[in-house]
Amino acid sequence: QVQLQESGPGLVKPSQTLSLTCSVSGGSISTHVYYWSWIRRPPGKGLESIGYIGYTGRTYYSPSLKSRTSISRDTSKNQFTLQLSSVTPEDTAVYYCARTPDPVATNFDEYDFWGQGTQVTVSS
Repeated sequence: QVQLQESGPGLVKPSQTLSLTCSVSGGSISTHVYYWSWIRRPPGKGLESIGYIGYTGRTYYSPSLKSRTSISRDTSKNQFTLQLSSVTPEDTAVYYCARTPDPVATNFDEYDFWGQGTQVTVSS
């Protein structure tokens, strides 16, 4: 059974960089055809895709966040990391890491394993 767990600070100041790590167990992030993703849900809004890092290390970022987003991985620790720079209060959300076999997934039902989510608040 694959398990994902997000970790990182719950409070970030405006203009700083948000950094979250997803630790994966029960499966390797560098084998098999999966895409390891970051998704968020702002308060009162729907889920929003941020981007992913694929099993080859290739990355994709949502166009609306691309200029501020970086996703990387540490295969020795079986972890992948999100960095979102120049945050504002609009980046306040519950952040999830998740796995999908489809690099062009258009439906969040196509993500088969999810972390429990972590609340990140952007505030001074």
